Amino acid sequence: MPAGSAGPSRVLPVIDGLFKKYIDPLWEMPARPLARVFTANQVTLMGLGLIALVSLAYVWHRAPFWYALTLALAFSADSLDGAVARLRKESSAFGGYLDAVVDRYQELIAIAALAYVHDAWVPAYFAFSGAVLTSYMKARAAIERPVDNVAWPDFFERQERIFFICLALVCQSLFGAHVDVIPVALWILALLTHATAVQRFLRAKALLQDGA
Repeated sequence: MPAGSAGPSRVLPVIDGLFKKYIDPLWEMPARPLARVFTANQVTLMGLGLIALVSLAYVWHRAPFWYALTLALAFSADSLDGAVARLRKESSAFGGYLDAVVDRYQELIAIAALAYVHDAWVPAYFAFSGAVLTSYMKARAAIERPVDNVAWPDFFERQERIFFICLALVCQSLFGAHVDVIPVALWILALLTHATAVQRFLRAKALLQDGA
């Protein structure tokens, strides 16, 4: 997908920066058979359906360990669309836009499943709103002036949020008999996402004032 305009220096988020260049080529093997049949955008939408499926399954079986496992696999498979796009040489501006929109819906579905099963709607609201605001801070700044899509080294971006949710589910499976971990984890997630949104706001402020 499009990476945006390149800047003089690129500092990637924590997980992407450490592992992305190693993980992306690995996805090209399972992506090859998909690329023969589906477009990258179709694979993106299939990823959304997969997240919805495993989240609905959690509402039914309520086994946090299995949700953590299937959710991690489903979110990991989200990288297949980029691999398919590279193989088919069909990266596009709309593909990048669709991928970003689907990412938000995937998080919404996963957090809504947690809120429903654990009756944690209030912390879920603040956790998801923080995730959306984190995305919005950069998108809105890009309207005012071009920004590098990968040069915003923020603390708690999407990959970190996904990892945190899966870790919280594992903790729930271990300690759920004594305490409901998920509501607490969602409050922590809310705090971290809003802190990241503020971090991006301050970076955007410096960027826009510098270009004024």
